Amino acid sequence: MSQQTTGTSSGESHGLEEFGYKQGLERSIGSFASFAAGVSYISILTGTFQLFYFGYGTAGPSYLWSWPAVFVGQLMVALCFAELSSRYAVAGSLYNWTKRLASPTVAWAAGWTMLVASIVTLSAVVLAFQLTLPQIWSGFQFIGTADDATDYALNAVILGTVVVVFTTLVNAFGVKLMSRINSTGVFIELIAAVVIIVLLAVNVTRGPDVVLSNNGVGTDHPGGYFGAFLVAALASGYVMYGFDTASSLGEETKDPRRTAPRAVIRAVVASFVLGGLIILLGLMAVPDLSDPLLGSSAGGLQHLVLTTVGSGFGLPFLACVVVAVLVCSLAVHTATIRMMFAMARDNNLPAGEALSRISPKFKTPVLPAIVVGVLAVVILVVNVGQPQIFLVLTSLAVGMIYLAYLLVTVPLLVARLRGRWPVPMADGSKAPFTLGRWGLPVNILAVLWGVAMMANLLWPRAEVYNPTEPFHWYLQYGALLFIAISVGGGLLYYRLRLRHRSGVLASHSTGATPHA
Repeated sequence: MSQQTTGTSSGESHGLEEFGYKQGLERSIGSFASFAAGVSYISILTGTFQLFYFGYGTAGPSYLWSWPAVFVGQLMVALCFAELSSRYAVAGSLYNWTKRLASPTVAWAAGWTMLVASIVTLSAVVLAFQLTLPQIWSGFQFIGTADDATDYALNAVILGTVVVVFTTLVNAFGVKLMSRINSTGVFIELIAAVVIIVLLAVNVTRGPDVVLSNNGVGTDHPGGYFGAFLVAALASGYVMYGFDTASSLGEETKDPRRTAPRAVIRAVVASFVLGGLIILLGLMAVPDLSDPLLGSSAGGLQHLVLTTVGSGFGLPFLACVVVAVLVCSLAVHTATIRMMFAMARDNNLPAGEALSRISPKFKTPVLPAIVVGVLAVVILVVNVGQPQIFLVLTSLAVGMIYLAYLLVTVPLLVARLRGRWPVPMADGSKAPFTLGRWGLPVNILAVLWGVAMMANLLWPRAEVYNPTEPFHWYLQYGALLFIAISVGGGLLYYRLRLRHRSGVLASHSTGATPHA
């Protein structure tokens, strides 16, 4: 048996022996593919075009200021993650990092929270096809008409289910196929974003001071304009996350300790620059800032671009958005599989042996791909007949992801304060990427940002969680209830049952004791 298979060579395993794992997944992801994984999860053409209407309709042009605010906060988190990914290049990044930083219970909570959130995120992302496909061809509206809210939501579920089946098949056939499709899609998305920026720039009709005005929107909010701005900031907060995907593919990445940190940081910076320019130049170029469709889910940024640059650009533009949503869905599914696989091989999920089995042909865990796909479809089906499905699922998923991020940045901060971080490599050297003396202030800011943003995301506002009829208290408090039940119930199950049998499965173990 080769060293790569056994994982006995430190050079081949890239530090997996510290966790007691042997190399089983195939290392085939290069630098661009790693970067593409993070960019496609963030997916500027998905997030900004889905949510511009929400931000603009709530707080007007000034909502743009939430974009750099979210970027700075998330950059602090990304820098912490880059440092961790350089030291620990391992699948299920957040879960395994926290194992080295905190107790097994905290690590399990971080992994479980991220796993549940990622499955919900996949369900939320695929709903975005309803915003675009029927505009390309009316035949994509299989059920009723798009003017009926219930038909619109049901058709979104049907389209989303088809996409989940596709992402399941691609992930089941191996990481090479996934990375090729994802990298191609991201290349198209980046080119499209640059083209949109150029076209908006040549159609500018007003100065950048437009972002200093709220255009009369948000002044009647119960919390004043600041209250409206906090709600609108969710539109930016919903977009700029998922950069940890590059690190979650660490066991399948070439030279991961150098590649993954760069990919994490570049994904955040590229997304901020491209998304920010699209929003800013769009506001400077749109013919009529008072157009009610700008703040409507039926219009939004798609409407802004098409009315600004001309309808002739419509079909290619919408096609590029479809590609962006597709690779975003693929990246979310891929990252979720790695988290399920990572927890399963520690016997920290039911049926751990089956869920962690790697296909000898495709070199990927096939069963998690199927299980994640099925669960995502179940979430979609449960929400049939709920016109509010998209915003509720998005808010819920992102709130849980911010919680999972906190379950990493807080233990990392505690480790720094206790002098237990940074941890030297096995040979005594430093990891390729470290924050040095900037580590403590960056980590503090990451924690403060995470607490503030999670509070803003999970605040049970009716305008976010139950904005239209029917009005029910369980919808308004749905996110808090779901997190309390899913995370609390999961932790109870872990403490009562799973933790007593937790440990690296023999099929994945090097046979050596993991490093303390």
